[in-house]
Amino acid sequence: MYKSIPNRELLNSGKYSNMFREVGVSDFHEACEYVWKLPYGRTSERSNWDLVLSEGKGACSTKHALLKALSNELALDIDLVVGIYLMHENNTPGVGDVLSEYGLEYIPEAHCYLRHSGSRIDLTRHGAQAEEEIAEFLTEKVIEPQGIGAEKQEYHRECVRREFGEAEFDRVWSAREECISAIST
Repeated sequence: MYKSIPNRELLNSGKYSNMFREVGVSDFHEACEYVWKLPYGRTSERSNWDLVLSEGKGACSTKHALLKALSNELALDIDLVVGIYLMHENNTPGVGDVLSEYGLEYIPEAHCYLRHSGSRIDLTRHGAQAEEEIAEFLTEKVIEPQGIGAEKQEYHRECVRREFGEAEFDRVWSAREECISAIST
């Protein structure tokens, strides 16, 4: 999947190159593999991608923002994208019980990934076996790493409001938070 991205050796200097060198990584493909194999889970600061390596885990946004920051440093042509998809058990294993408990079939979920030459590269959950891939996005938006905080959250919240309305928003958002907890390691 990430092998379609041109590979580059890490720089001898540079914040992200140095961070990856400290964990034994020497090029961009190794960085992708390393991040992909880290457990899924939110870092202590949800929009601080610098914590992925030190805390040894990350969610889709922090993992991909870290790789986008490294790709910027290495001058690789890669986009960081946030897309909205309909999350359910078949495409996001582990959320089915929570959705059932709330009487929901799905929740619009924001998902971050990388894109290179039109190909989606998702390095979120190594080893997760879903019945269906997340193949269809209702909407997608290119962002920079600093957009994984307030910008991504507002974009996501607006999509949930459009789908369920203001009256149901708090209930659906609570279900969404429980879904994320259910899939975290």
